[in-house]
Amino acid sequence: MREYQVIGRKLPTEKEPKPQMYRMRIFAPSQIIAKSRFWYFLTKLRKVKKTGSEIVSINEIVEKKPTAVKNYGIWIRYDSRSGTHNMYKEYRDCSRAAAVESCYQDLAARHRARFRSIQIIRVTELAAKDVKRNYIRQFINSTIKFPLPHHIRRPAVKRHRSLLIASRPSTFY
Repeated sequence: MREYQVIGRKLPTEKEPKPQMYRMRIFAPSQIIAKSRFWYFLTKLRKVKKTGSEIVSINEIVEKKPTAVKNYGIWIRYDSRSGTHNMYKEYRDCSRAAAVESCYQDLAARHRARFRSIQIIRVTELAAKDVKRNYIRQFINSTIKFPLPHHIRRPAVKRHRSLLIASRPSTFY
């Protein structure tokens, strides 16, 4: 999943020589799908058709610090079999695009929501004090440790020692 900024407008006419520009941040796997989603949302929001309009520019937005873990709050609207639902979810990831991809996977797993029925309304980066959900808050801890139970102890290598050992190694301490 990638994040794109798509800017589009109606084609200029004599009646309206400088039409209004519309900008959206869209999450999609490719530029083609980003353009398609742009037209889908724009026709729902404004009286704009794809045939009488143009895309001025499309840019991929990259993360400034892709190695730092951040908290994200995502506002979503999705269509289920029973109706339309609004939702707020929190994710902990390295980039906005990765957090949105986790969101799509989560909605597909928990709610059987398809990509076409999910609309990302807003994505914000959250400070540690603004995190509401306990399943994210548990990871905001400076003393958190993750044990590694399967360590293989390797003997010090000697010159004439065989690497084939008859007994199975114990991986637990």
